[in-house]
Amino acid sequence: MTVERPLPEVTDQNRPFWESARAGRLTLQRCKNCGQWRYPPARHCYRCLSDEAEWAPVSGRGSVYSFVVFHQAFHPAFKDRVPYNVAVVELVEGPRLVTNIVGCPNDEIYVGMPVEAVYEPLTEEITLVKFRPVEVWERADAVVD
Repeated sequence: MTVERPLPEVTDQNRPFWESARAGRLTLQRCKNCGQWRYPPARHCYRCLSDEAEWAPVSGRGSVYSFVVFHQAFHPAFKDRVPYNVAVVELVEGPRLVTNIVGCPNDEIYVGMPVEAVYEPLTEEITLVKFRPVEVWERADAVVD
């Protein structure tokens, strides 16, 4: 018996995120008033409470902020995937996304690991944003001596 994998719910509020992921791009909601990124999407800005927002592209680059490796499946659909990781990636723009690190053994993942977005199509509507390790890249906000 095959158990269906749980999928994210696409709503009017998060649809632009899923549409851009399907196209192989990462876009996030940003406040038009103060520029604050809103992730997850929200009706009002966390900083200035404005309800004006736009969807803007982000670099897809970041670093592992935190992670855990699951050795037990807490949903039957993931039984054949253990051990698997769940990570929080902090984008260079600031927002943090819950995701998986791919292209790397679980025991080689580390906090601070530079990563970039990759896309895993699951259905016609859902493409997951995951991250893979990259060679060290120069951060746009790095101080150069």
